Amino acid sequence: MEWWRLLLAVAGGLLLVWLLLLAALWRGRPDGLTVRDGLRLLPDVVRLVRRLAADRALPAGLRVRLWLLLAYLLSPVDLVPDVVPVLGYADDVVVVAWALRSVVRRAGDDALVRHWPGEPAGLAVVRRLAGFTPGRPARG
Repeated sequence: MEWWRLLLAVAGGLLLVWLLLLAALWRGRPDGLTVRDGLRLLPDVVRLVRRLAADRALPAGLRVRLWLLLAYLLSPVDLVPDVVPVLGYADDVVVVAWALRSVVRRAGDDALVRHWPGEPAGLAVVRRLAGFTPGRPARG
């Protein structure tokens, strides 16, 4: 009977950690970003991430981070399963936003513009998603 208690304690702990991670993801999303905005741009964002990851002018650590992001997006395993309405895709949007913020801070807006495959309106949303502020220099 002791192993059931241990199993329940481990399952409860994992559930608690998962819920805390979801709360952190939701809280860390960019202001004004809707899941609909993020999902509408997903094909262009995947192409953008792939192009940035292949750009040899960017630092290797940054490219590795982008390849890991692509693997996460293409993986069937998510922090929140996609079958959960709204939240299932929201985690993908938040993870992309976090990754793009770090890329823009390191590589600069020029790399984002150079590799953007979509419409200018989509680029404006991606810039907002990435936390880009005009006039702010990229950190290196």
